[in-house]
Amino acid sequence: MGSHLPNNVAIIGCGLAGLSLALALHAQSIPCSIYELRSTSAKSTGALMLSPNALRILNSLGVFERIRVKGYNFTNIAFKNEDEETTDLYPLGDEHRYGYKALRIYRQILLDELRSMVHACDIAVNYGKKFSHVISESSTEVLFAFTDGTSASASLLIGTDGIHSTVRKYVSPSISPNYSGALAITCAIPLSALHFPPDKDYSTLPVAIHGANGTFVIAPQDIDGSEVLAGTQKKYPEQTREEWDRLFSAKDELLTLLSANKSAWPSLVQSALDSVPKETLSIWPYYTVPKLPSWSSSSHHSRVLVIGDAAHAIPPTAGQGASQAFEDALSLALLLSHPSSSPNLAANLEFWQTYRQERIDRVVKLTLKLNNTRLPKAERESLDKKMIWSSESDLEELEWLYNHNIKEAMLAGLEKEK
Repeated sequence: MGSHLPNNVAIIGCGLAGLSLALALHAQSIPCSIYELRSTSAKSTGALMLSPNALRILNSLGVFERIRVKGYNFTNIAFKNEDEETTDLYPLGDEHRYGYKALRIYRQILLDELRSMVHACDIAVNYGKKFSHVISESSTEVLFAFTDGTSASASLLIGTDGIHSTVRKYVSPSISPNYSGALAITCAIPLSALHFPPDKDYSTLPVAIHGANGTFVIAPQDIDGSEVLAGTQKKYPEQTREEWDRLFSAKDELLTLLSANKSAWPSLVQSALDSVPKETLSIWPYYTVPKLPSWSSSSHHSRVLVIGDAAHAIPPTAGQGASQAFEDALSLALLLSHPSSSPNLAANLEFWQTYRQERIDRVVKLTLKLNNTRLPKAERESLDKKMIWSSESDLEELEWLYNHNIKEAMLAGLEKEK
C-alpha cells in the first residue's frame, strides 16, 4: 500500500452508498470498515431505477454482471396523456447511445449482491453499531463514539447514513432536510391484474400517465415484468417521523388517498386501483437536503465527510438518487488514492465537492423539470414550457449525465490542483 493512502477509513452506514464506497476503496487498496446500526436480518423494501451512469460504475466494481439478469432491463418511460396517447419518451437508458439499458431492480437484491462482494473482499461490517458523535479530530485521525458507549478511531470517517444523517450534524450542524410537500404513494400489483385497453399502445413500459389528478406511474420491477410498481404523488402536510410511521401502517387510509378522484383516471389506472394488495402499500415523503457549505469538516481537519443522501438527497423522479451516491463513492475513492491527496487533503476535497456539486445541481434541475411533468394538468399547463422536460429540447442534455467519465474528470481536476 502506498504511503500516501489512508490506512483506515470508517464508513457509517451499510446501504447502497456505504457498500459501493467500500468496494471502490478496496479497488484502490484503501482499507476500510463499515458500521451499521441495523442487524444482519434487516430487509429493505421496494425497487429502484439504475441508469447508465450508475451501471457503468457498478460494472467497474464487478457488480453489474451479477445484477443484470436479476432485474427488468428497459430503455424508455413513456409519457401519456389522459386519453392514453403517447406524448413523449424519456430515456432512462439506451444501449446504443449510452452503453447500457436502464435496470429496475429490487433494492434488497442489489444490497445482497453488494454485501456478498464486500464479504468476499474481507471488508469488516460491524452490525448493531449506532454512530453517536465525533469525540475528537486531529490532522491524522478521528475518534468517534457509538450509542452503546464504545468508541473507535480511523484516519477518515465517512457518513453514508442517509438523509437524516447523524454524521452530517458534525460536518454541517445548521443543515436539516427540507420536506418538499409531496408524498409518493405506491403499491405492487401483478401485471396480469391490469386491464390494458386493446386500442391503446402500451408496448413501452414503464409508463407515466399524466392527467387532471397528476401522474400515475406503472413500472415493471421483476425480471420478467410480471409485477409492477403502481402509484402517484400527492401534496401532503409534513409529519413527524412517528406520524409517517403511523401513516405507513394505516393501509386503509393509504388506499383511500391513492384512490381519491378515481373516476378522473383512465381505465388502465382504474384497473390498477381496483387490484391493490393493501399489504404492499408504501409511502415515500420527498425530502431534499439544502446545499451544504461543505461536505467535509473543513473548519477542523477535513477528516469527516458525508456522501450520498447525507450530502444531497434528491427526489426519485429522474432515478438518480442511488446513481449519484455511486458517483460520489467512485470519485471519492479515486481522490483518496491520488498521490496528491495526502499532503493536500483539504484542497483536493474542495475541488471534489465543487465537481460533485456542479453535477448534483444539474441533476436537481433535471429532476425539477420531470417533477413538473407530474403535476396535475391545470398546474402543469400554467408553467413555462421550458420548465417541463421535453425530448424535443432536452434529450441531448442527457449525454452529460449518462456518458460522463468520472475517472477522466477526477484525474484532470487533480492534476490542475497540484
